[in-house]
Parts: sequence; structure tokens; C-alpha cells
Amino acid sequence: QVQLVESGGGLVQAGGSLRLSCAASGRTFSNRAMAWFRQAPGKEREFVAAISRGGTTQYADSVKGRFTISRDNAKNTVYLQMNSLKPEDTAVYSCTAGRTVAGPYDYWGQGTQVTVSS
Repeated sequence: QVQLVESGGGLVQAGGSLRLSCAASGRTFSNRAMAWFRQAPGKEREFVAAISRGGTTQYADSVKGRFTISRDNAKNTVYLQMNSLKPEDTAVYSCTAGRTVAGPYDYWGQGTQVTVSS
């Protein structure tokens, strides 16, 4: 079992930055790929970024160059640094753990709200 708890969301002006954290319980964190997804009101959940066990990263085109995913296996934590935020980044951001960056993702956190004002 892996339990995930996100933090770091909030309200920020367009152009600002936020760093999301996802703390994982369990001893298998380092063996898991981790990812961030987001869901805006009235829209389907979409992939944001993923990081493999070895640190290889993948990003959605919409966030490439602005967001950075990283992980600290000693702290069982994955981060999402979000810079140059846009109003269209407003969503609930959830972290997830899976076997590979391609999935399946079988553990999910409760999500944290990110709101970007124009």
C-alpha cells in the first residue's frame, strides 16, 4: 500500500510560481514511478508530468519549459515546481504512483487546489 498526501497549492497571480509536494508512505516509493495529473472544472483529468524510478522525466506539452518534476527518495517525496503560471493552469492537482511512467497508476492522493488569477 502507498498513501499519498499533496500540499503546496493555493492562489497565485498569473506569472507567479508554486511548488507542490507529495509525501508518500510505505517502503516502495523508490521503486515507483510518480506523476502529477490535474483536473479543471468541467474537464477531464489530464497528465501533467511524470518521473521514473531512475529520474527520467516526461511532461505534457502545455507545461513543458514551465514545470519541473523531481523526487527525493530519501524523503519519500515528489515535487512539482510550477513557474510562469497561467490562468489555464487552474485545477486540482493530484499525485499518483505507478509501476512505470506509462502506468498503470494505482495509488492517488486527494489533490490540492491551484488557482491562478489573471
